[in-house]
Amino acid sequence: MKTARLEFRKYQDEDFDFLCSLLSDPEVVRFIGNGQTRSREGALEFLYWIYRSYRENPELGLRLLIRSEDDVPIGHAGLVKQTIEGREELEIGYWIAKDYWGQGYAAEAAAALRDYGTEQLGNKRLISLIQPGNLGSRKVAERTGLALEKEIRLSGKDVCVYALETTTIEETQEEQDVKQTRL
Repeated sequence: MKTARLEFRKYQDEDFDFLCSLLSDPEVVRFIGNGQTRSREGALEFLYWIYRSYRENPELGLRLLIRSEDDVPIGHAGLVKQTIEGREELEIGYWIAKDYWGQGYAAEAAAALRDYGTEQLGNKRLISLIQPGNLGSRKVAERTGLALEKEIRLSGKDVCVYALETTTIEETQEEQDVKQTRL
């Protein structure tokens, strides 16, 4: 997958140092999970989790974000399965390295994932899980067309559930046919 400025590609072993840099930066992980940095051992466990997600469903999982102009990794983003209140959901997730914040990369990646999830994978619903204090990510979700649906408690943290619900052309046509019938 590509956008105007980004390439998405699967993680490889040689990306480990970059992943460590993301996971060891307190500002980057402040609103991710429990907000704690990870050691190299913890980063390796996270990389193995990413690899497992690829094996379970090759179309999903976090992808390394590479800036097209110079092949520099700037973060990662992807569609990730989540279980929220007993319901399986597909989350648009994105982390950008601090040096690249404020340049629109998260919004660009999230929009591409939204389109991929709805148009290529046929999902009618996508979510983003964002801690309330993460105003930047909340703005990205809103710019991407997701709306605040509810706030929940997840793994001991307050989390905002942003959601996008789409309808297919067929459903829209069926709704129009029903309305015509009623008239």
